[in-house]
Amino acid sequence: MRLRAKMESERKQNLPLGEFVTLMALMMALVALAIDAMLPALPIIGEELGATHANDSQLIVSLLFFGMALGQLFFGPLSDSVGRKPALNAGLGLFIVGSMISLFASSFTVVLIGRFVQGLGVAGPRSVSLALIRDQYHGRSMARVMSFVMTIFILVPVIAPTLGQGILMVADWRAIFVVLAVLALMLFGWFAWRQPETLLPAQRMPYSTRRILHIAREICLHPIALGYTVVAGLVSGAFLGFLSSAPQIFQQQYGLGSLFPIYFAGLASATGVASLLNASLVMRFGMGVLIRRAMLVLAVASAAFLGFAFLHAGSPPLWTTMVYLVATFFAIGILFGNLNSMAMEPLGHVAGIGAALVGSVSTLISVPLGILIGHSYNGTILPLVSGFAVLGALSLLVMRWVESRFRRPSLPG
Repeated sequence: MRLRAKMESERKQNLPLGEFVTLMALMMALVALAIDAMLPALPIIGEELGATHANDSQLIVSLLFFGMALGQLFFGPLSDSVGRKPALNAGLGLFIVGSMISLFASSFTVVLIGRFVQGLGVAGPRSVSLALIRDQYHGRSMARVMSFVMTIFILVPVIAPTLGQGILMVADWRAIFVVLAVLALMLFGWFAWRQPETLLPAQRMPYSTRRILHIAREICLHPIALGYTVVAGLVSGAFLGFLSSAPQIFQQQYGLGSLFPIYFAGLASATGVASLLNASLVMRFGMGVLIRRAMLVLAVASAAFLGFAFLHAGSPPLWTTMVYLVATFFAIGILFGNLNSMAMEPLGHVAGIGAALVGSVSTLISVPLGILIGHSYNGTILPLVSGFAVLGALSLLVMRWVESRFRRPSLPG
């Protein structure tokens, strides 16, 4: 009783729900903003700073993902050891440092270093925000909070390229890094001033590399955890290939120029709608069924459109490309909502580090695949659609392997 009373006295009053949801959504959305707001500027940065090849500008996206993959391995366990606030503040601080490096870069290599540091830093708010929500809410309350958070989060990829394009109309590309740094600084102050610590000293665990390796081994030995982590990496690889090459496809190949953010917003909206619908669909059909159907749509649609694109020398009419991509991105919205949850099913007893490892490993799988797809861009959409088709087919094979290890009724979801 005394211990419980002591813990209660140490715990500060939670933030009002609306403020907490907004703060957590902005923390998680920082990574989407850091990626999508840069997209309209990629060709400009590469040209101004002397990138060797036009496709090299895509590394501005890929290096952020790579840094984020490594950062998750650090910030997740760190927050369990020193508390949520120091870990998240350290991540925001590192993100601001990375923004400053890129802002004052005089060469393309220095910009890439800055983006890598940004990725390391943004892993803090990305991973620790989930732990903060989990500390304060459970069961249906947590699901409700996450629904509110994701509703705000989904809006960011829709508006971020427009924000980036708007900045480019009144300033140069360096101003985008100023906006990112200012936003991170504002979140740093808001979080430090208003958000109480949610992990009490009695609940903290020492940082242990040995424990991380033990849980990594557990993931590798469990077919569901390993299989769906790999599938998440394959799907994310195709998605990263799109993010990297989208400015060249829309701005240059299809000649849309400054209209690119409008078309990108339409695709992001398809993913957002799918994510919102997934909340009700998963209760009716289950995660396993939705993943299989969405993956089948992605693979079959990509294979069919690949043949159609070949008939048009790799540049089919824009409206057909948009129809294909909307269907693909709707499927991706369903997949993103379920793959990580499926991979985490056997890891409930190690949820914190388990989530960090699943997120990190899937991202490390996706980065080289995304770079390969993006750097294969040759003035046509054939490399991109081929990437979706091949990685979709591989994902179906991995899922078939997972299901062969378990009877279907015993699979989660």
